[in-house]
Amino acid sequence: MLFLLYVIVGFVGQTIDGALGMAYGVSCTSFLLSMGVPAPLASASVHTAEVVTSFVSGISHFKMGNVDRKLFTRLVIPGILGGIIGAFALSNVDNKPLKPIISAYLLVMGIRIIYKSLKESSVKVKQMGGEIYLLGFIGGLMDAIGGGGWGPIVTSTLVARGNSARKSIGSVNAAEFFVTLAQVATFTFFLKLTNWQVILGLMAGGVTAAPLAAIITRKINPQKLMLIVGIFISLLSLRTIYLSIF
Repeated sequence: MLFLLYVIVGFVGQTIDGALGMAYGVSCTSFLLSMGVPAPLASASVHTAEVVTSFVSGISHFKMGNVDRKLFTRLVIPGILGGIIGAFALSNVDNKPLKPIISAYLLVMGIRIIYKSLKESSVKVKQMGGEIYLLGFIGGLMDAIGGGGWGPIVTSTLVARGNSARKSIGSVNAAEFFVTLAQVATFTFFLKLTNWQVILGLMAGGVTAAPLAAIITRKINPQKLMLIVGIFISLLSLRTIYLSIF
């Protein structure tokens, strides 16, 4: 019965993540933490499952034409480096003080995205130079530490700066596989993974949902997609800030 619950959680998490470019890790990790799973083990379990789900998701986005190859290549390497450092930090250092700070940043990004989605469709794109490498690094770092955060940080910043929501989501999802793989390799070195029922359940649900989510991303109107992303980020950030304070 518990296995079926993990499958459902994985399915819902990946549907949201694949369609909006975020929240698989955050959703699944939050669920595991609520069941009493220690933070390092929860993050390691979710990312182990995510290796397979992010691979299927990335392939699906490539096939649907949702990936900007240049953006993808600029995010991968710094994302991997950040992911390795973050996984090491989670295994050895207390990271709780960082959560409300990151959530406050994401709340600002969410509000900006909502604002842009309500304006005319012609939004000026602010080109990112070296900043994009820093963005990928921070996204990978916080994703490992928080059990999720690659999508919320990277996708929200790209969309908030006027980039195509569809291309941003597809590119970030495609790069996520490599970032996640690096994190899992690091977690495996420091932690012993024993809860395979959780991992396989999340994996099964996520793999089933990934192709469906890529289709949803392609079909939704870009302005509506931006609005949904903005609202989702804002609500998620407010919840995290509330839980951090109270």
